[in-house]
This record gives sequence, C-alpha cells and structure tokens, in this order.
Amino acid sequence: MKRVRKAVFPVAGLGTRFLPATKAIPKEMLTVVDRPVIQYVVDEARDAGIEHFIFVTGRNKAVIEDHFDVQFELYDTLAQRGKDDQLARLQRLQPAPGQTSFTRQQVPMGLGHAVWCARELVGDEPFALLLPDMIMQSEKSCMKDMVELYAETGNNIIAVQECDPAEAHKYGIVGRGEDTHHGFRITGMVEKPKLGTAPSNLFINGRYILQPEIFGILESQERGAGNEIQLTDAMLKLEKKQPFYGYHYKGRTFDCGSPEGFVEANVAFALWRSDMNGSMASVIRTLLDEVRPVERRGAAS
Repeated sequence: MKRVRKAVFPVAGLGTRFLPATKAIPKEMLTVVDRPVIQYVVDEARDAGIEHFIFVTGRNKAVIEDHFDVQFELYDTLAQRGKDDQLARLQRLQPAPGQTSFTRQQVPMGLGHAVWCARELVGDEPFALLLPDMIMQSEKSCMKDMVELYAETGNNIIAVQECDPAEAHKYGIVGRGEDTHHGFRITGMVEKPKLGTAPSNLFINGRYILQPEIFGILESQERGAGNEIQLTDAMLKLEKKQPFYGYHYKGRTFDCGSPEGFVEANVAFALWRSDMNGSMASVIRTLLDEVRPVERRGAAS
C-alpha cells in the first residue's frame, strides 16, 4: 500500500463573494488573524505527513507561489534587526526546495476538472485533496486522522461532519454503513439532496484521500450540476469499484469562502490564542453591548 505523500489544493477560484477585496488579492491570501487562509490548509497537510504540495491555480494567483517561496530580502532584514523569533517562525512554515508544484486550470470547469489538472503531478499514487476555503480547528488535525484511517483501510477516505437535518439539502451528503476501525463504510453519496431525501445528516467538509483511478474517470466525466465537472459524480463511479470510508471529524470547520464564515474563523482563532484570548473576549463583549447595525445605502454591496 502506497503512503499518502502528496496533497492537491484547488486555488483557481475568483472569490467573487469577497469583492472588492479579491479584485487584486486571491481569496486564499486573505488573512485569518495573522496567516493567509491557504497557510492553515497547507499546515494541516504538513502535520499529516504530506511531503509534496500541489496547487491548481488560475490567473492572478502568482502571489500564492510567492508566499511559499524564500524572500531573501525579508529574511536578511529580520536577521539584521535581531528579530530571530519572527525569522524562525517564517522558516518553519517554509516548504523545502522541490516540495511545491503549481499547475494552471485555465478554464473554470468545476472541482472535478481542477483535480484532473493535477494528474501528471500526482501520478499513480493516492493523494490528499484539501479545499482551501475550509479551515479546521482542533487539537489533532483532520487530515492527520484521515491518513491514519487510510493506513488501516487502504481505500478512499472522505471527512464528514454533522449538520442540521433541515440543512442537509445544501451539502454533499453521505450514507453511513457499518463502523470500521475509527471510521465507517460509506454506502452512498448525494450532492444537495432534495428536502427530506438525504440518507443522513453527515456532510462532506472538504477533506478527501483519493486513489489515482479517479483521474481516469474525470478524464471522460460529463458535466453535471452548474455545467461543471463535479468531483462527487466521479466518486460515485469510483465507488462501484473501490470502497469509500468516512471519517467523522469532531472539530470546528469554518467556510472561509463566505464572508460570515471568514469573520467567524478570525474570531475563533483569535480566541484560541493564549496571547489574544483575554483582550479579544473583552472587545467582543463590548461590541455586542455597544454596536448596533447601521442602515446605510450600499453597505451590503
């Protein structure tokens, strides 16, 4: 059984829900406290033992590549000014030479197409897929637990979380079969099921470990919902040939692809830090008491 060494990060999206902030800055580079969103996701993969980070990019995303590159002038300036702690922190986050690869999606044809664009870089190996809009908060990373479950099963793994059953029609939902190891057998997958038809309230939260056979399916995959090549459609076909297992993640997940989720993530990660918890908790309490919504023409736009 091959080890999971590579991770794919689809970062070609335009981030239109964050305009005008994302007019010149990729949404993945918006910061949660003091780190870009994409850094949290890469750190999660690294913590799980991932060695090769593959980014599927689009136009105007070069700053992501720059972020993971060495910045000699900055490092030299920090060293000369004696800011050793900041320099050491940046160096810890720095991927080693040859650990990052970048490829272009070029046309917006959906998540399945973005994954397919990484086929040559992944090769004939199992790989992790992490959606960069979703960042996790827990003592042990979601992907690390998934890699451990993969080592036990040797098959495809999907991370899931519980949602309000009344909200299940908004997500990709899995059917839950028998428990196995520290996961369970997936009996089916439905993308945004009609109200009252969902097989469970377990939604797919943006973390996957997939076998390379998915690329052959995506190669000829027809367009689905939204006139895009859907990853879920390809996984349903792969499920007929290979088992899928679910990992029930119990930590917090923040959808940083939405303004509300992005703000929630900033608050949660600030409160999680020992150097910020006290001051931020006080500020939040004050704001809740004093700040009221202001009606202003164009404020919501």
